[in-house]
Amino acid sequence: MQADASSILADLSLVSEERARRLASADLMLRVQAIKHFQQRRFVHTYADLLATPRYGDVSRFFLDELYGPHDFTKRDAQLARIVPALVRLFPQVMVDAVGALVELHALSEALDSLMGANLEGIEADAAGYIRAWVVTARPDLRERQIALTLEVGAALDRLTRKPLLRNSLRLMRGPATAAGLGALQAFLETGFDTFKAMGGAEEFLSLVDAREHQLAAALFDAETTGASRAAALRQLP
Repeated sequence: MQADASSILADLSLVSEERARRLASADLMLRVQAIKHFQQRRFVHTYADLLATPRYGDVSRFFLDELYGPHDFTKRDAQLARIVPALVRLFPQVMVDAVGALVELHALSEALDSLMGANLEGIEADAAGYIRAWVVTARPDLRERQIALTLEVGAALDRLTRKPLLRNSLRLMRGPATAAGLGALQAFLETGFDTFKAMGGAEEFLSLVDAREHQLAAALFDAETTGASRAAALRQLP
């Protein structure tokens, strides 16, 4: 389904609702932050080999910085909400779809983080506590959608790198975007474009992400009943 202004704005609204829930509960905020910090460490652990390579290091760090971890994207989200109508009107559908997939992923990840945080025992997360929270949350359907959207965002960014006119347009927008208070969003778009362009094709990278994320999800969701699967999940976590 093609993204449009209403779907993008609806997902941004869901993100805002999750932020409001956490602001209303200091305990939930701490638990969610613990989940986010652990997930960032997990990403570094899972993709240590890719982070260390010249070809995949920058794009792995882009995923780490923009899709994982405890970063506050409030400013970027507000900037995006301001320009959604213009984005849909002025940019090709492939760009709109890429932004739509990113925002849907953002909204889903925030919702899952809230669920995981609510099910975390205590306000700190280690591997065993993370597994318990994951098992209690018990939403393999949402995790599967999260993985699919991660791959979709990566594939969409890869497709965008084949449109040199789009990169030129982004470069020309840098000054006006900064003047209009859209600097965080502009930096995100340029960084995403440039890191995927420099990688020279995302097929192998996305294939590795696909395999590793599904392997980890399978081990974690089996961890409740199978001792071997629990042990496998623990080995994959920091």
